Amino acid sequence: MSNASRNALMKESEFSRIAKALADPRRFEILKVIIDAGEISCGEVAARFPVSQSTISHHLRLLTEAGLVRVRREGQFGYFSPKPATFEKYIEALGSNLRERVPM
Repeated sequence: MSNASRNALMKESEFSRIAKALADPRRFEILKVIIDAGEISCGEVAARFPVSQSTISHHLRLLTEAGLVRVRREGQFGYFSPKPATFEKYIEALGSNLRERVPM
């Protein structure tokens, strides 16, 4: 697949941002919790991990910026849910990228 075709799937900067977000083991675990829950508050996520609320908030912000989760605000609370369309685009772009480089 050409660069133009790959760019139609996902911009390189978007691809890299998602890869970086998924590379952190704690952040990946947080993402799995969100996926399993469907929707979950920041406080509920924080209760599941032995780190500070601010650390959880940082991870959630990076997941949100990467487009992997969306946040729904209700008053002062944020509720996080997965964005499956982003996963699909990322997986498709990853497969395309690897097929171009790895002999099969």
